[in-house]
Amino acid sequence: MSSLSHSSLLSRRQWLASSVAVPGLLALTACASKAGVSAQAAPASSLVVGGLFAGSRSDKGFMEAGWRGLEKAREELGVQTRFLDGMAPRKELLLPALNQLAEQGAQLVIAHGGQNNQAAVEAAARNPRTQFVVTQGTVQGANLSSYDVLQEESAYLAGVLAALTTKTGVVGHMSGIRVPPGLKGRAAYAAGVRDTDPKVKLLTNFSGDQDDNALSHRIAKAQMAAGADVIFTMLNSGRNGVTQACREAGTRQIGNVIDWTAVDSQVFVASAWADVGIGAFLAVKDMQQRGAPGPGIHKIGLSDPAAVRLTMGKDVAASVRERVAKTSAAIVAGSLKVPENYAGAEFTA
Repeated sequence: MSSLSHSSLLSRRQWLASSVAVPGLLALTACASKAGVSAQAAPASSLVVGGLFAGSRSDKGFMEAGWRGLEKAREELGVQTRFLDGMAPRKELLLPALNQLAEQGAQLVIAHGGQNNQAAVEAAARNPRTQFVVTQGTVQGANLSSYDVLQEESAYLAGVLAALTTKTGVVGHMSGIRVPPGLKGRAAYAAGVRDTDPKVKLLTNFSGDQDDNALSHRIAKAQMAAGADVIFTMLNSGRNGVTQACREAGTRQIGNVIDWTAVDSQVFVASAWADVGIGAFLAVKDMQQRGAPGPGIHKIGLSDPAAVRLTMGKDVAASVRERVAKTSAAIVAGSLKVPENYAGAEFTA
């Protein structure tokens, strides 16, 4: 049995007990001192799928959405699932975790998030008999593919709404680590703001941490002090710090991934819905039906409103809703291309 950290090492006795209790149970260990580890049982003859979540599965954001996609596959498609979670998104932790999932029996390994791109390329090369998928990824190969939910399309719509609803003429954007989905989401939001009203000023920040609430609270307060009255957040657990700051100041927030307007209608004016967990589910479904996911990079956008759309609070004006709907239709039709790069100024707090 291999180990990625002695902090959560399963003893041989524990491994044997697990094997007797649940046939086919994998002995998985954590990748970092705070990493979580678990396995879900299913018939030994079913497809075994491993999942890697570099963060908290209960962040009410990106990681939780990916976890729910894997759970949906287990429940609806009858596959056996294994997962590792809780580690920091660093290659030296991600690569051994991916290798472990493959070496301990997963026929399909799903790495949730574009931060896994580089590690997945190396893991796929090392484990040619295992299929690898990166959700929100940009990589592909003989046994490697990506499922990319185009959250940047709903982020563009968030920019449209922000420009139309700001009263100060200043809007904010906050994210954590600079991974491709986050960078593309920021570029799209910025373009939506600019294309809707070029006079609106954008304050944009990547703090370096998706989950630090004290940090996100401080940055949100700094953006508000600079005039922002609408802030678009692409954070995980760290969103709570922004929400607290918004509640204190009466500032509105635009969420992402799930419908935050249903969670807190007082703070959230809209949410750039993007079911990033659907990639995990579709990868498992394709593996079952075709023997392999992929090949290539699968893109899912506003043309599938169950996966990508902008949800809006009840207090959003009809004229704003109409503008958002027209913009969404233009993106789906291909007459409006959502930019993927941002070259503007960065906000520092």
